[in-house]
Amino acid sequence: MKSRNIKTFIGTALLTLFLMACSDILEEQPRHIYEPGFFKTEKGVNGGLTSLYAHLRWIYGQGYYYNTTLTGTDEATYAQSADANFKDMDLSGVGAITASSSRADVLWGAAFPNINTASGIIENGSAVGTISAALIAEARFFRAFDYFMLVQTFGGVPLDLGAGELKFNTQPVRVSVRNTVPEVYTKGIFPDLLLAVNDLPEIGRVTGGVTKTLARLYLAKAYLTYGWWLENPNNVPTYPEAQRVDPDGRNAQWYYQQAYNIAVEAIDNPGPFRLMDTYYDVNLGSNDRNKEILLYADRTEASEYYGGSNLSWSNGAAPENFAVWFMTWNYTNIRSSGVSSVQREAVQALGRPWTRMAPTQGAIKNTFADKTNDSRYDGTFTTVYRGNWNKGGNTSPTLINANNMAIAPGDAVLTFLNEDDPAIVYNASYANVGAGLLPGRADFVIAPSGISRLRYPGLWKLGTYRTDNGTGLGQPNGAITRPFNVAKFSELYFIAAEAAVKGATPVTGKSARELINVIRARAGKWRWDNNGNTAKVEDNSAAMIAATPAVIDINYILAERSREYFGEGYRWYDLVRTQKWEELATTYQIAGAGAADHTPQTITRTIEKKHYLRPIPQGQLDGMEMTPAEKQAYQNPGY
Repeated sequence: MKSRNIKTFIGTALLTLFLMACSDILEEQPRHIYEPGFFKTEKGVNGGLTSLYAHLRWIYGQGYYYNTTLTGTDEATYAQSADANFKDMDLSGVGAITASSSRADVLWGAAFPNINTASGIIENGSAVGTISAALIAEARFFRAFDYFMLVQTFGGVPLDLGAGELKFNTQPVRVSVRNTVPEVYTKGIFPDLLLAVNDLPEIGRVTGGVTKTLARLYLAKAYLTYGWWLENPNNVPTYPEAQRVDPDGRNAQWYYQQAYNIAVEAIDNPGPFRLMDTYYDVNLGSNDRNKEILLYADRTEASEYYGGSNLSWSNGAAPENFAVWFMTWNYTNIRSSGVSSVQREAVQALGRPWTRMAPTQGAIKNTFADKTNDSRYDGTFTTVYRGNWNKGGNTSPTLINANNMAIAPGDAVLTFLNEDDPAIVYNASYANVGAGLLPGRADFVIAPSGISRLRYPGLWKLGTYRTDNGTGLGQPNGAITRPFNVAKFSELYFIAAEAAVKGATPVTGKSARELINVIRARAGKWRWDNNGNTAKVEDNSAAMIAATPAVIDINYILAERSREYFGEGYRWYDLVRTQKWEELATTYQIAGAGAADHTPQTITRTIEKKHYLRPIPQGQLDGMEMTPAEKQAYQNPGY
């Protein structure tokens, strides 16, 4: 597979971003190389815009960055096969986050070259004469998008990459100065997004192209996040040091109101976007690129070249999509009649197991407490592992499983139960399975309180989807060819609801509770029982709405966000924005790392205020020609 280089600069070092056409969905053409004058041509602008979409693949679906967004939160911890990449992020005494170990370097390394490319388009594109304001607005969106991700992750970051603030840089430099958080928002993010909202079309110029609705989502979210930053309810330090004062004299309430207004405007003027009818259909592989998805990092099964991935084998490296493997346990160790009855298969419920991250028991038991009315647990996890030995060439019509009972292909081999059951017997003789028995059941079982670092429900929603398996197991070791969803229309409801809880004045019919109930009502609608593998037409919307508290608070919104977006990479940012990280994630429960471990352990994390910012990557510091004191001042405190 060939790659193309875009050379750009941030402060210290020459950074290279590999450019490959995203897919035939965007109908992009690969370009050879971007010279400084390239953006003064129509060809250069179009090539630069191609790279803005392509760069998403270096972040979203990249498993190590994915780890930084979830491990250490109330959603996820490290699993049995985790190395330091995951243990460091957990903050539970088995590792420590450092400038060398934090894999937030993935974001840093991908974002700044893209920002410079966007600046080149913005600065030079209008002079071409044939470039529309809408095309320039795409570049403005992506520059704001990257700065928004950076400022949430690292605090203030440089607006000057060597040629002046927000200027296109063509010369390598070895020094860098960080701007403050208010400067990044008010000079960079807000102006770009306001222009993007004004100039972008309602319908993208290509499938997957950025739109007015997408820009409104990020503008509303940026306003909401900045409002929290100004308010700073738990006195979390910022860096570089800056007063929590808006340069334009606006207070947090002004920003909450703007976040609410813009999110509601997007809901009322959705363009081609909408909520899918059922939660199951949002994440079903055959429904990828559906009307609820505003932005995704695209991949394709049609071509290794355009997908940027090997279709038969992957070692786990960007731009491949391999994130979900880390939260997939090694189900192939299950034995029935002495053989592997659940074999590695390229289907959404299975895929390639790496056992690096695990959901906490609290997520399974508390976040998803209602597994009957609410379809989101069933639409998020694989909880039933079914026999597929026949697809691997074993012609045995049945195998002997739990309680010496026979199972056939397609039958349940191991089930994670919805509720604890005191009748379960975990028998050491079934250590290779790592599960228990219930009388009369042919499947092995594990209760929610028995979920461990070795055995846990898989993350169905992000799982493999391919169309080339035939009647066999397919190629589960190839990189995942699905797009990785980045932004969803549904989040507009959450942003508006959160802003309302923070004091924004709502319009009639769109109070915080009413907005959240739109999402909850949809969650009550079933058309398919995913883990039962059967049709299930059921509408529990009324029960879901009735169960919503009369007055909702931030903790309730965060719980709903976790039910809606579990495992998608939102959680660390949600907990940092709302400053609820310590409150909600300091302790968690999970069983140990052995096959026979099914007793919950309570683990305590040490989450310090410094952890609300990730460290500046060591590679960036090493490349700067600055004094040790200047480098230390550049680094976030405590690292």
